[in-house]
Amino acid sequence: MSGEPAEARLLALRADAEAGLADADDRIRSMTAARADTNADDEHDPEGATIGFEWSQADALRASLRRRLAEVDAALARIAAGTYGCCAVCGDLIAPARLDARPTTDRCIRHA
Repeated sequence: MSGEPAEARLLALRADAEAGLADADDRIRSMTAARADTNADDEHDPEGATIGFEWSQADALRASLRRRLAEVDAALARIAAGTYGCCAVCGDLIAPARLDARPTTDRCIRHA
């Protein structure tokens, strides 16, 4: 597998994840700043549950995007090492359709 089309796709996925992570970080900073100017008593604050939910949602998104970046970086490292497209378990080639669907995978269908 040449790795060139895969590398371009992975770099695009990485850029998207970085942009999403920056947005999530901005959202959390914005909530933190807004929260600093309000009542800190969540129990009696009618917006407390909403803010808590939004914070949890943004934090979960941020964690997911960080995992995505790690997966993309690992796939890019496999391209650099010449092992991209080979199953990490059995060493067989990963089906191109699987790589199209999951470009960061390091396992064939049998070992997924």
